[in-house]
This record gives sequence, C-alpha cells and structure tokens, in this order.
Amino acid sequence: MTSLDPVLDKDGVRLTVEDAVATVTLTNPAKRNAQSPALWRSLTEAGRVLPGDVRVVVLRGEGKSFSAGLDRQAFTPEGFDGEPSFLDMARGPEAELDATIAEYQEAFTWWRRNDLVSIATVQGHAIGAGFQLALACDLRIVAEDVQFAMRETSLGLVPDLTGTHPLVNLVGYARALEICATGRFVHAEEAERTGLANLVVPADQLDAAARDLAAALVSPPRDAVVETKALLAGAVSRDYEEQRTAERAAQGRRLRDLAGITD
Repeated sequence: MTSLDPVLDKDGVRLTVEDAVATVTLTNPAKRNAQSPALWRSLTEAGRVLPGDVRVVVLRGEGKSFSAGLDRQAFTPEGFDGEPSFLDMARGPEAELDATIAEYQEAFTWWRRNDLVSIATVQGHAIGAGFQLALACDLRIVAEDVQFAMRETSLGLVPDLTGTHPLVNLVGYARALEICATGRFVHAEEAERTGLANLVVPADQLDAAARDLAAALVSPPRDAVVETKALLAGAVSRDYEEQRTAERAAQGRRLRDLAGITD
C-alpha cells in the first residue's frame, strides 16, 4: 500500500488512509507482531478514528509473520509495563475480569461493521490471537506460506477474542473443534479449500492482491454494498422465508433511494 502520513501510529499499530481505502498495519516484526493489551487498545482506536468516507480496510503485518499471537510476557508475574499481569487479573473479582476481556475484544469487533469491508492479508504465522484477528475480518488473502493455528488450549485457555463464531461459520463445528482442540497448523491449501481464505498468492503479491480487491470493492455504489453485506451477514440467523423478506425490504430501500423517494 502507498505510504502516507499515518492517522495513528502507536503501540505496534499504524493506520493510513488513501481515499476510500484504509490500511491498518501491525508494525513490530522483530516480535512477529505479538499482541498485547496496548496493541489491542490501538486497534480499537483505529476503528474509532476511521474517516467516514472509508469503505475498505486492509489489515496487514510487517515482516515474515502476520502475528504470532499473544505476547507470552502477559503470563509472567510482572506482565507488561503499566499493565496488570494476566495472573493478577485472574485473582481479581470475576466481574472485573469479564469487563477487561470485553475491552480486549473491542479490538476484534469493528472490522465487520456493515459500512466497511475488511480484508486481512496474512503471511507466515497467524497463531492464537493472530488467527482470531484474521478471522475478525470479512475476507482473507493469504500467502502460500501461511500457518494458521489456534493454540489457546495448549496454554489451558480458550479462544476468547471473537474468533470462534466466524471459525465455525466458515469451516463448520466439527472441523473448528478439531482445529481448536488440537492446535494444529492449517496451511494455505486447506485454508482455501475450507473457506478460511478467499485467495492464496505468493507472499510478495499480498499487497498487490489486496489493492486489486479493494479497488473492486469500492467500484459499486456504497449503499448497495452496505445493504448486501448486511443481508448476507444476517442470513446465518434467518430461515429461508425470513431471508426472502429481508431481501425484499433491502431491495425496496435501494429502489426508493435510486428513485429519489424519501420516507
């Protein structure tokens, strides 16, 4: 992506905007873009400061790995500077722990807003929180060397950064359970075959593929894409007749808008 003056650049997260396309980059390749509460807060902030005319958000990681997951420093007694350690959090009141996890999850939720289409470009390792961050996006373009894995169970934990819902929707319950319970790697061929990846390309073509897809996504009228995304996202929870009704309502709104009719 074109290098522009960043809208935000802190704690391992950089946000740049070019016309209707924003790029969020994880910027700590020396640690394979390992994640921390500070990084999550910056990701949340990136979503809040997006200009209103942004239609597509591309998520990428610098270096050889997209994100190796949670920084293991979180599990040390000292934790991160200025942050409570995860061990201290576990000893605190249950309600406070729940609220803290909910705050962390905010970094993973805004990517599926109806007014945006988000694309994760994923190379190398996408482990645990890294896998869940890729799953937070609507679409995924992956490099041929991609290695997805959900390793939380090996630490005695569960995936809790919103990744379980999209994973089950994409690959089904049985495969999602097997992936999460074993912590095994999912490589590019399986990712594309099972729907985890929309496209597989050589690593040096990731940014170009994202540019091409972003250009295609901003080509149609914005309101039509917004309505279509909402229609498809809601299809999972609707039965056939409910989806027919939702289609009629959405098309009615589009036709009235094109005719210049306001309610």
